[in-house]
Parts: sequence; C-alpha cells; structure tokens
Amino acid sequence: SYTAPELALPEGLDSCVESTEFMRREHMQLLDDWRDQVVRDANRVYVSTENFGTEDAPVYRMYEASLQNTCMDCHTNKAEFCDKCHAAASVEPYCWDCHIEPKGN
Repeated sequence: SYTAPELALPEGLDSCVESTEFMRREHMQLLDDWRDQVVRDANRVYVSTENFGTEDAPVYRMYEASLQNTCMDCHTNKAEFCDKCHAAASVEPYCWDCHIEPKGN
C-alpha cells in the first residue's frame, strides 16, 4: 500500500492553487491543461476552483498558469518536494526535460 512521504512544504503560505487532495490526484493533468491553454489559447490565467470566501460571497484566486513561475515559486526544492512523492509513487515525470529544476533556497 502507498504511504505518503513527509514533504517539505512552503513556509508562510496558507494554500496551493487547489486543495491538497486535488493536487495529489490531478496535478499532472492540471499542468498539462495549463500547457495547452497557454500554448494554444495564449491564456496564462488560472482561476482556482477553491472558494476562499463564503457561499454567499465566493472568492476565487487567480494564478499564472506556469509550473516555473507559480508552482516552483512555492515548491523551491525539487528533491524535498517533487522527488519524494514521485519516488514513493514509482513515477518518472518528464517535466525537467524542458523546465529548470529548482534547487532550493
């Protein structure tokens, strides 16, 4: 059975672009969708589905659709974040074939 690894999470931040559960399941699909919308539609804005307001006054945050400028701005250490999960799940993503690998602070 899969055991989630202990990850180095960003300090001083209260949330990701989506919930933890969503990101565990769907982050690769989200990144693929971002790539397609940026390249095909020149749309660099991602609106989170996470409501940070209330039911009566919803607030949805907007982010730049970018692995390098959004995800890696928070998750600055690939070895302590990306690699631990990918190793535990026995996957080898191809992100770093094109993107610059974050080395940490």
